Amino acid sequence: MDALSLVELEIAARHRMDPVLYDYFAGGADDELTARANETVLVGLRLLPRVLRAGGAPRLDLTLLGTPASLPVLLAPTAFHRLVHRDGEAATARAAAAAGAIMIVSMASTVAIEDVAAAGGALWFQLYVQSDRGFTESIVRRAEAAGCRALVVTVDSPVFGRHIRDLRNDFTDLPPGMRCENLRDDEGRVRDIEFAAGLGWPDVEWLRSVTTLPVVLKGVLHPADARLAVEHGAAAVMVSNHGGRQLDTAATTIDALPAVADAVAGRVPVLLDGGVRRGTDVVKACALGAAAVAVGRPVVWGLAVDGEAGVGWVLATLRAELSRALALCGADTVADLTPDLVVTR
Repeated sequence: MDALSLVELEIAARHRMDPVLYDYFAGGADDELTARANETVLVGLRLLPRVLRAGGAPRLDLTLLGTPASLPVLLAPTAFHRLVHRDGEAATARAAAAAGAIMIVSMASTVAIEDVAAAGGALWFQLYVQSDRGFTESIVRRAEAAGCRALVVTVDSPVFGRHIRDLRNDFTDLPPGMRCENLRDDEGRVRDIEFAAGLGWPDVEWLRSVTTLPVVLKGVLHPADARLAVEHGAAAVMVSNHGGRQLDTAATTIDALPAVADAVAGRVPVLLDGGVRRGTDVVKACALGAAAVAVGRPVVWGLAVDGEAGVGWVLATLRAELSRALALCGADTVADLTPDLVVTR
């Protein structure tokens, strides 16, 4: 691997990938303002480190919703990994398992959850609640049987965002022979994902009634919704704007995080995705209230460049950067990070 950072890795991936596929993964909604701002706002925050406080090599391990992990960086759910590597999500899962990282498997995975689980790592499952509750429950049962330890329900997608790059490229469907394998019904037919415009809090309550797995709500930006999530039994909330792929000009996740963390008030873990490209980004997010972060696009870039080894490199790079940043901030764990370590304007 010639890249020395996740930013350089994306450049390498762009040179290697079909431009249409690169645009699909890199692109955001409309003018892509939020997609870019997720990164630039994080970069713009400054750290105010403490000194003479660290007790030795920082510890990165933690437990989230009963799932042990070796570092506070999860693999965010991203679709269609076989577009960039023949082994797809199976290769990603092997890398995550080797690193001891939690992988959130997308409902739109091009490898079936049963085959992803064969890697043996810690898996959570991302779910779009479908209008057909029977079909939705059958997907939940598959995730449970595969050993997934939590359900991550995407709640920010009543409709599909408009992706100008894909429209220009006429990218509308997967290649022949490639399907969303988690969407097969009992008769073997692959259904289309529905973006449920009518999704509401009763659907969250229904889902909780049909599974014993903890339910994480992904796509929360407003503090009022964070409070409602806790009241309706969510086990965690993920501050996310879908990587800027849904509502353009939506708040960046790092800007929304402090108010969400205040609203939750420690009752459930708060997670964050969107724009994390450095170990210092992880430090900033955890200082402002996140228990952990998730990364999406960098995992795809690693997979495109070097398959399983490329994904492993992404996680190893973030681990090394995070450990160094914690030491330089005078913190032994991410739990020691506090908001006063981040200079906000």
